[in-house]
Parts: sequence; structure tokens; C-alpha cells
Amino acid sequence: MQLAAQIMIGLVAAIHIYILWLEMFAWTTRAPKVFKTIPKDLFPQTKTLAANQGLYNGFLAAGLIWSLCITDHHWRFYVAIFFLICVIIAGIYGAATASKKILYVQSIPALITLIFLHLK
Repeated sequence: MQLAAQIMIGLVAAIHIYILWLEMFAWTTRAPKVFKTIPKDLFPQTKTLAANQGLYNGFLAAGLIWSLCITDHHWRFYVAIFFLICVIIAGIYGAATASKKILYVQSIPALITLIFLHLK
């Protein structure tokens, strides 16, 4: 189960790297195709705001990747738990305030990963 947890941590990190790229570098090009509920004329106006959000997603990804690099089992376990819970909370907040889809894209994979992490 630990291998599955590590793979899932990598997957959740990859999701957040994609979100970082989308919000920081492709907000006015690719993001309008992904965020269809946002009027297209708002993307140029919100580019800086989106980049800020993307940066935070990058920090989540960095923390998850860091957890994969830690050799001490206890540290690796607790760092992964911390960042997965951050992802879950961010996803719940995003689902409550922006789009229910965020719950399925961010929170559910992180929750599944958290469960895998606790199975031995």
C-alpha cells in the first residue's frame, strides 16, 4: 500500500503542477477552455490574481514532492499528511466558493491518497 500511496502523492502533486501552469502561464490562452463558467473577457483582467493562485498550488505540489524525497519514515509520513490535508481543505473551500468540480479534481484524490497512506 505504501507504493500506491507514493504514486498517488505524485499524482496529486502533478495535478497541482498542472494547475500552477494553467493559472500562472496559460490563464489567457488555455484556461478559458478549462474554466468555461468564467466569461472570456474576465481572463485578461484577472491574470495577476490567477497567477497568485497558481503560485499557491505550486507550493502544495512542492510540499508533496518534498514528502517523496524524505528518507525518514516518520517525517515523510507527517509531511505528506500535512500537505494532503492542505489540498483537501483548499479543494473543499474551492468547491464551496467557486465550482463543485474542484472537490472531485483536488479533494477526492488527496483524500484517497490520505487513506492509502494510513493503510499498511
